[in-house]
Amino acid sequence: MLAKLTSKNQLTLPKRAVEAVGATGYFDVEVRDGQIVLTPVRIHRGDAVRVKLAALGIGEADVAQAVRWARSAPAHAVAAEPLPEYPKKKPPRRP
Repeated sequence: MLAKLTSKNQLTLPKRAVEAVGATGYFDVEVRDGQIVLTPVRIHRGDAVRVKLAALGIGEADVAQAVRWARSAPAHAVAAEPLPEYPKKKPPRRP
């Protein structure tokens, strides 16, 4: 199977190749002995959340504490404040 590299370094993969590895939107790219190796990567939202929490230094104990706090607070204490009333626009004057 052939794939053409465009002037913008974009590569269109043959449909048969993509179907063979299953639906994915991302590939890990590695160069091995002069060859470009693409490995399908399936990104799960849960994984992305775990990575973000780790980057922020938030661990399992922090999450557990936050869940306990949220469950212990009375429902009325966490309700959102009403939105302020905005003045209505006056219709434009006709000459």
